[in-house]
Amino acid sequence: MSSDPHTPAHDHNRRAWDQMVRDKQRFTQPASDDSFSDPLKTVDGLGWLGKSIRGQKLLCLGAGGGKHAPLYAAAGAEVTVVDISPAQLELDREVAAARELSLQTVEASIDYMPMFADGAFDIVVHPVSSCYVPKIEPVYREVARIMRGGGLYISQHKTPTSLQADTRPSASGYELIEPYYRDGPLPAVVGSRHREEGTLEFLHRWEELIGLMCRAGFVIEDLVEPLHAKKDGEVGSFGHRSQYVAPYVRLKARRVGPQIPTLKRPTILMS
Repeated sequence: MSSDPHTPAHDHNRRAWDQMVRDKQRFTQPASDDSFSDPLKTVDGLGWLGKSIRGQKLLCLGAGGGKHAPLYAAAGAEVTVVDISPAQLELDREVAAARELSLQTVEASIDYMPMFADGAFDIVVHPVSSCYVPKIEPVYREVARIMRGGGLYISQHKTPTSLQADTRPSASGYELIEPYYRDGPLPAVVGSRHREEGTLEFLHRWEELIGLMCRAGFVIEDLVEPLHAKKDGEVGSFGHRSQYVAPYVRLKARRVGPQIPTLKRPTILMS
């Protein structure tokens, strides 16, 4: 089991997200009324969850804010939402109460969830939040532990390249200005649509995003890059930059096999 991650980064990001709720920033806006007309289609446009999730034990991981958890609850799942921000979780409780939905909120970090038993969930849905923890390995280990065999893990992450690339265009496009192999958080940003101002974010390499997931006991069944590119986007806009750099990757994985005790980088022998 992971050790307690109440690190300076954890505490910093909790305060940052609480402030974003107070400021009513874009990722703290609850689900719209229209999204509840067909909640499963709203949250699962790719159809990865099948025709129904009614009665499934579903964890929304790092997903506070009144958007994801209430929609999954409206679709019939037994929902628990984990987030480090008490203000984000309060939004979930407010939306659930207003719509007479049942869901459980837990204030915790996504890489340390000792309150959940082994095999407690059928589905784990994990919107973008892995960038706020220094290491992704403990996240995958915890998700593998609390999932039943055959369960689905659907996650979305910021791509490493997007976190490397400048938010401002040059004459050649959007240049890589951050090293791929790095320690510590990324430099602070101001006014970026690709990163959250005031948070500490960490770049996780492709080997970590995908390789460590496989080594934790998951088989990847699908991968998509959600399309945000706009050919007519204003230079420097989110849509324009997304023509050059995919901002996100979404993964569908299934829990298989026993828990692996260690997740060390494999040794590759070259002939």
